[in-house]
Amino acid sequence: MTAIEQTEAVRPRGTRLPRRARRNQLLGAAQEVFVAQGYHAAAMDDIAERAGVSKPVLYQHFPGKLDLYLALLDQHCEALIQSVRSALASTTDNKQRVRATMDAYFAYVEDDGGAFRLVFESDLTNEPAVRERVDKVTNECAEAICDVIAEDTGLSRAESMLLASGLGGLAQVVARSWLHSDRSVPRDQAVQLLTSLAWRGIAGFPLHGTEQH
Repeated sequence: MTAIEQTEAVRPRGTRLPRRARRNQLLGAAQEVFVAQGYHAAAMDDIAERAGVSKPVLYQHFPGKLDLYLALLDQHCEALIQSVRSALASTTDNKQRVRATMDAYFAYVEDDGGAFRLVFESDLTNEPAVRERVDKVTNECAEAICDVIAEDTGLSRAESMLLASGLGGLAQVVARSWLHSDRSVPRDQAVQLLTSLAWRGIAGFPLHGTEQH
C-alpha cells in the first residue's frame, strides 16, 4: 500500500490512531502536498488540513516541515534502491537484468503518488540533508549495478562504477523524460528501446574469462 493509499484509508477526522498509523497518514498527506506544491510553497497548515488533523498533532510527530520532507525522502529513496536490487537479483541472464533494471526506474516514476519528484525534481537540493539523500540513492543504485558488472567482466571497481553510473543515470533521465512526454510511447516499448540501447553498450564487455557477451 502506498503512502497515498494509507492516507485515504485512515483520513477521517476524530479517529484516534496508533502512532505508526498516524505517522503513515501524515506522510501520505505530506507527499500529496509536496508533490503538488513543492517544498517551499507547501505549508504545515496545508498538510494538517489534508491529513484531517490539527497542526499540534502534526507537530507531535514531526518537529518541522524539513523533518517531514526528509522522512519522505528516506522512505522513497529506499524504495528505489530496493527495487533496483530486486531487479538485478531477479535473473542471471544479463540482458534480462538490464531490462529489469530499466523497468524498475520506469515503474518508480510512473507510481501514481509522484514520489520520484521529491527525489529527482526537488526544489530543495541546496539543502545539505536533501542533497545527501539524493546522492545516496544515486550512489547505492550505481553500487548495486557495479557489483554485477565487476563480477561478470573482471573490470576494476572504478571502471565498473563508471559504467554503472552511466546505466543508472540513463535509466533515470529517460524514464523521467518518458513520463513528462505523457507516455507517448507505451511503457513496455519504451523499456525495450532503452534496454536495446543499454545492452548494445554493456554487452561489448566480454564476460570474465570468456569471449562471450
